[in-house]
Amino acid sequence: MRKALAEFLATFALVFAGTGAIVIDEASGGAIGHAGIAAVFGLIVAAMIHTFGDVSGAHMNPAVTLAFAVARRFPWRSVPSYLAAQCGGALAASAVLKWLFPASATLGATLPAGSAQQSFVLEFILTALLMLVILSVSSGAKEKGVTAGIAIGATVGLEAMFAGPICGASMNPARSLAPALVSGHIEHLWIYLIATTAGALLAIPLCSLVRGPGCCGKSSSTPP
Repeated sequence: MRKALAEFLATFALVFAGTGAIVIDEASGGAIGHAGIAAVFGLIVAAMIHTFGDVSGAHMNPAVTLAFAVARRFPWRSVPSYLAAQCGGALAASAVLKWLFPASATLGATLPAGSAQQSFVLEFILTALLMLVILSVSSGAKEKGVTAGIAIGATVGLEAMFAGPICGASMNPARSLAPALVSGHIEHLWIYLIATTAGALLAIPLCSLVRGPGCCGKSSSTPP
């Protein structure tokens, strides 16, 4: 239960701060800016990993949890509770933002600026790269564990910085699911559920090719 609560709180913080930055940027006439929004996402991810990483691993992302389970680094029996906690935390955050900013039309939902195909490919690649970083820094030397939050948060911020204007740079099914459901903008939700999950799973064989068989097979709640 402590792990599930940690995942709920961490994902709540991620969606509340990240999509909240988008909502407040719109409400304030661009006071935060795109670079600021990307920085918020990266910083909140890093902060939550250092806050809850030793409790639950601070996945905050159903695609990450599924990829860890497939890689045999996370027990399958814990997957349902993690996914429920992550989606619950995300939905709670979007509900609070809807209450605070009822005039917001999308609540920071991820919507393609170009074609659906373009956003699908971008989300697929972005999530694969993010998961490759997560798999790499969540195993091995102790020093990696100390800097895992920084590396993962920096990756999230970097990818949001350059790809956000086109696809929204979700990389996280729960982050896209919650604002889409609460705002009612579900027309492109399939992109962010399928592409992110597929991208995270692709990172598993890539990690094995680069780092060898040791990349998979250790059951844990990593990262970090």
